[in-house]
Amino acid sequence: MNLSDLRKVTVKKHLRIRFSLSNGMECVVNEHGIAQVPALRAVPAFNLEDELAGVQKFVVEPAEAQHKGKDKDGAASKARSYTRVEMAAMAMAGSGVATAHDEHED
Repeated sequence: MNLSDLRKVTVKKHLRIRFSLSNGMECVVNEHGIAQVPALRAVPAFNLEDELAGVQKFVVEPAEAQHKGKDKDGAASKARSYTRVEMAAMAMAGSGVATAHDEHED
């Protein structure tokens, strides 16, 4: 699983994915597929792709939760923790669906 896989998941499923970096900062991949490190104040001395390789815990939340705190049905939206294995499965499932769809159109 790489950063591109996470970006695809966030865009397709309209999610935000957060994970901690080894330096204590946090990376957020938003619903537009943009990876951000909010605490970053200068040119980073790390590579996000390299940092992602060591991440074991991800927090996933609906993008709407950031703005409204509720999902489409009016229920409170909650963040959920995923292990690396679970996150990789979600990322691969999302890319597999896109591949099957693309092949079908040909």
